[in-house]
Amino acid sequence: MTHPPQPTHPQPSADGEQGLDLSAVRSRREPAPQAEAAPGQGAGALPDNAVEVPALVFDANEETFNDVILLSKDVPVVVDLWAEWCGPCKQLSPVLDRVVADLGGRVVLAKVDVDANPRIQQMFQVQSIPTVVAIIQGQPVPLFQGAQPEPQVRQVFDQLLQAAAQSGMTKIAVPAGQAAPEPAPAHPEALAALEAGDLETAAEVYRRALAEAPADADAAVGLARVGLLRRTRDLDAQAVRERAAAEPRSVEAALDCADLDLAGGHVDDAFSRLLTVLTTSAGEEREAVRVRLLELFEVVGSTDPRVVKARARLMRALF
Repeated sequence: MTHPPQPTHPQPSADGEQGLDLSAVRSRREPAPQAEAAPGQGAGALPDNAVEVPALVFDANEETFNDVILLSKDVPVVVDLWAEWCGPCKQLSPVLDRVVADLGGRVVLAKVDVDANPRIQQMFQVQSIPTVVAIIQGQPVPLFQGAQPEPQVRQVFDQLLQAAAQSGMTKIAVPAGQAAPEPAPAHPEALAALEAGDLETAAEVYRRALAEAPADADAAVGLARVGLLRRTRDLDAQAVRERAAAEPRSVEAALDCADLDLAGGHVDDAFSRLLTVLTTSAGEEREAVRVRLLELFEVVGSTDPRVVKARARLMRALF
């Protein structure tokens, strides 16, 4: 196996305007540690990226296993096939419990006693125990047999989560009675590089993430935002704006000024500027404007109403 934006907050831009916080890329897949709900309080409505489960670790049997398979449509389910008489099973069990707890809802663990549930043992063609398999979107994924050291178990789970991400699985399991998790920063290595001003390293981290999981929306947004930061960090804002005013048909001037507009928080101005120059350009210049608009749409977020409106205008202009 090979290893999936939140609203931004204003911060000062290079030219003194209130701009977008381009480092605020948070994951929908990596939850913060969960907190128990106060006694007598429910967790409230779950967000779209969460699914309620009885617990992150639970017992399953032949009567409930269809529910386990259905749950695997939303989050990866690891199945621990064990028996009471099995010594290695008892060694492995606490290791699996710790790893699942540390992953905070990105995976759940179903424990199956094979002596009490022979049909499940037969379904997975278990020859020896402990046997650990996963189910992703209803499909079984063999993991390992026998008691394994914790570092190796964690590595296997990391690979499982990478495969789940490639399948587009983005939901988090939330135990009943607990609050839905708040999203935590995605790709912390990239965020640390951004805080240190190392845009090249941040871009490389996001590129690697996308190479491993092309559906990683957080990495795509992060890379687009790093691109904007790289393009604007050395611009002379006053000179760029003066040139754009003096040369309204210049594609190069429009691209630079649109970048500054968006970094300064003037999203509609950035989109309008590029859509206007798109109508007067042709060939490679027209394509450059189109590509830049798509990059800026990624920076702001595809569901933002300003992006939805500008994308519709782009489609009309192109077709």
